[in-house]
Amino acid sequence: MKLLLGFLLMPLARLAEMAAPLTRLWAWARFKCAVPALAADCVVLGTIELHGSRRITTGRNLYLYPGLYLETQGNGSLSLGDGVVISRGVHLVAYGAMQIGAGSMIGEYSSIRDANHHYRNVVSLRDAGHNVRPVTIGTNVWIGRGAVVLPGVTIGDNAVVGANAVVTRDVAAGAVVAGVPARPVASRQ
Repeated sequence: MKLLLGFLLMPLARLAEMAAPLTRLWAWARFKCAVPALAADCVVLGTIELHGSRRITTGRNLYLYPGLYLETQGNGSLSLGDGVVISRGVHLVAYGAMQIGAGSMIGEYSSIRDANHHYRNVVSLRDAGHNVRPVTIGTNVWIGRGAVVLPGVTIGDNAVVGANAVVTRDVAAGAVVAGVPARPVASRQ
């Protein structure tokens, strides 16, 4: 009986193996429709959730995991440099400008936003608008899993942001930061 069941399930396993490349192709084509300049050498491993104006520019040789959330609102823009790797579950939200430099890697479930809600008691929080300050991430930056980068932050080239850190101010080139709020703990220079 086990042999028969294994024999019957084998085609299902083979079908699943064959479907994976088709799923990636579909995800790439779907993203390409939203971002026409997407290069053919970019790898899109699964569906990317897109919101807003979709003002996104991409470099070559990106590696994008499934479950990404990319949002641009109004004139906001998101720029991804060559060789950027963005892991599963990352949220990138740009109301103004966000730039991620070549070779940078962003760990799973990280959040990078260039806007924060105004807080006024006169109107509801939802209708109060946003404070917008650009975010710039240099080249060859490593942002660890679960990190949060807040509006107005610049992270210098070759910096490392530790897992679950909350980056509230600029990070110098080559610095290693960790904690809440993120503080320098070492240097890569």
